[in-house]
Amino acid sequence: MWKNMLTLALAATLLAATPAASIAQEAELIAVLKSDAPQKDKADACRELTKVATKEAVPTLAALLGDEKLAHMARNALEPIPDPSADAALREALGKVQGRLLMGVIGSLGVRRDNQAVDAIAKLLADPDAGIACSAARALGQIGSPEAAKALGGALAGAPAANQVDFCEGLFRCAESLSADGQDDASQAIYDRLRGLPQAAQQIRAGALRGAILARQKEGIPLMIEAIR
Repeated sequence: MWKNMLTLALAATLLAATPAASIAQEAELIAVLKSDAPQKDKADACRELTKVATKEAVPTLAALLGDEKLAHMARNALEPIPDPSADAALREALGKVQGRLLMGVIGSLGVRRDNQAVDAIAKLLADPDAGIACSAARALGQIGSPEAAKALGGALAGAPAANQVDFCEGLFRCAESLSADGQDDASQAIYDRLRGLPQAAQQIRAGALRGAILARQKEGIPLMIEAIR
């Protein structure tokens, strides 16, 4: 009996793994989101779509980005979709949502490292809402491109003191990404600027010093000795 049950379970697992089954499952989940199903059912559908969603689910998920109760789950389902339409949907939502929903969309664009969103996100660095401005800084750090680093660097001087840590965190991430891409000079320039900020918190200056030394490899030894002295 147990052997038969295990065989059936294995067969069901294999069937679910086939492309046709995934397409059918996605269609069913999309139908749930379009229906009058309870919120919990729709949240569960979004959760399952994180595993099987394709570009076919993008319009339906995008329609939920302004929903206070389901937006978070919809973003979670959009983030792993390997199609540019998901980026486009999130970029479009930047101009439609506000407050915490906007912070969530900004964060998702950062997760997807959408370089096409840099200009739009950079405009939010000056938002009077500190939560939005800091979300923009962190997202640009996740994107980590030269364009993102330039936008963050340009906004750092005018950032309110309360936002400075988040802006610096974004620049740290940019420096790490640039270094990983072989752009050592750009990475070093960011670290050098951060370690020279006179009003920066001690952890920022210390982290920047460490980054500046490591980015220079053997050439960073004199800098380390200088810091010790």
